[in-house]
Amino acid sequence: MFKKILIANRGEIAVRIVRACKEWGIQTVAIHSNVDKDSMHVRLADESVCIGSHQPSSSYLNIPAIMSAIELTNAEAVHPGYGFLSENANFAKILEENKIKFIGPSSKLIKMMGDKIEAKKIAKKYGLPVIEGSEGAVSDSKQAKEISKKIGFPVLIKAAGGGGGKGMKIVKDEKDFDISFSSAKTEALKYFGNDEIYIEKFFLNPRHIEVQVLSGKNRTIHLHERDCSVQRRHQKLIEETPSPILNDTIRKDLFEKTVNMVNKIGYEGAGTVEFIYEDEKFYFLEMNTRIQVEHPVTEMVTGIDIIKEQIWIAHSGNTALKQSDINPRGHAIECRINAEDPSKNFQPSPGIISFCHQPSGFRTRVDGSIYQGYKVTPYYDSMVCKLICQGRNRTEAIQRMLRSLDEFVIEGITTTIGLHKKLLSHKKFIDSNYNVSWLDNEKII
Repeated sequence: MFKKILIANRGEIAVRIVRACKEWGIQTVAIHSNVDKDSMHVRLADESVCIGSHQPSSSYLNIPAIMSAIELTNAEAVHPGYGFLSENANFAKILEENKIKFIGPSSKLIKMMGDKIEAKKIAKKYGLPVIEGSEGAVSDSKQAKEISKKIGFPVLIKAAGGGGGKGMKIVKDEKDFDISFSSAKTEALKYFGNDEIYIEKFFLNPRHIEVQVLSGKNRTIHLHERDCSVQRRHQKLIEETPSPILNDTIRKDLFEKTVNMVNKIGYEGAGTVEFIYEDEKFYFLEMNTRIQVEHPVTEMVTGIDIIKEQIWIAHSGNTALKQSDINPRGHAIECRINAEDPSKNFQPSPGIISFCHQPSGFRTRVDGSIYQGYKVTPYYDSMVCKLICQGRNRTEAIQRMLRSLDEFVIEGITTTIGLHKKLLSHKKFIDSNYNVSWLDNEKII
């Protein structure tokens, strides 16, 4: 097994990786910016290296600085977590060239599946249904409009190299097309350095379903699905497993097609294949070649530590698990707790946490990096922790989550805890009668 792993990330996912490494008996190196010197991942790791200023481009996205930290500490492998450099093919390639193990797939696969247009072609080749749209990138507004008219409005204009709702515009009719197309291209260039755009059919009542996979040279297995349909502006807020809307026939078809594609492309590591689901049909959306924020709900029902499995696959090339080892039990829900004020259009709420009491109890888990006295800065993602609860069924999981949210106290900053209470108590959530546009179309706050 690896002797030392450098964690190229921060916050709760860095803490999560430190814990998994400790259980393998692996030494850990935390990198951090100057404002993160007192962060929990720095405190828990065996070593730490300051690699730059608070600006991500100077620290967590600074490849030369991270390579220097690897050399300084003699780390054998790098775990990228999610976000930052986790899906950066260039970073993975530099590590490969320097014989440092990247805990994830090869740079070639990251590049291949990170290009949404190429990924769509691959999915189609290996039998996954894909969303109707342009065959590739379109640069001309007139051509893009003609494609949109052919498939029928509404359409979705999307950045080829993007995600998280950036460079994405919904166009309901032809008269709004030109300005939306131009805006999407500008946004795509700003956030991803690539203004390539493609067109897809827009679904009016979709759910967002994803399948967790683990894959090695020996086999590919799935860890069942997650439903991530509670979103605000394409950002997930609540995730759960199993999905309350899939039947066994659709689920079986979804898993078989997903595993087949992942296996055929020679994928190694943990990954997630995402789908749009509407009218009992699923359509390939994208593949994330990294760990997902919402992986704990899968861990809660399967009993599988996905981070530890990632590390094992990176070390051995194979997955130690077989499909018969995966037997989910019960239902799990995750709430992302953000330092934001929902009453002020989700304005970020940085500051010092003056008091913090985290919930505990039966089948209750908090993944976080906060503590009393911790300073939440305005420089990074606003998520401060995740609350995950499991029940024997969905009703019990909801009740346990509501009980845990009642226990959760964070003072000094404003958080989304109150919003999650409203969402979990809402009839539409309880009845699972909603889609990804629910919060954008209905006033809950």
